[in-house]
Amino acid sequence: MSAQKGSAFLLKVSDGQQPAAYDTVAGLRTTQMSINGDTVVVTHKDSGGWRDLLSGAGTRSVSVSAAGIFLGSNAENAIRSHALAGTLDDYELSFEDGAKLHGKFLVQRLDYAGDFNGERNYTLSLESSGPVVPA
Repeated sequence: MSAQKGSAFLLKVSDGQQPAAYDTVAGLRTTQMSINGDTVVVTHKDSGGWRDLLSGAGTRSVSVSAAGIFLGSNAENAIRSHALAGTLDDYELSFEDGAKLHGKFLVQRLDYAGDFNGERNYTLSLESSGPVVPA
């Protein structure tokens, strides 16, 4: 099995229509995803001193962070609008092997920066709300 290209790990934002079409967030240089889960401990006297966890319990979430060059695309403008309004939107994460994940996310953070003689760049952080499921 060969390594998958980081450039094929794409973040896409919904156009808000039903059914949704997704616009790729252009200009991203790095994209990262973390799947987080809290555990529910159900250890009891008969556990023999070993910790027991309850399968399927607790909370799960997905965090996405990305950084790139601002190009002024429709997707970047949509993300900025959602960040300012504090609204959820549908996002898609797609991978080189064709796998996709869909879910609702809130823009947790959106930062812009730029040097005098350089391009304007940005970083963003998204937090899931509800299930994130394979497409």
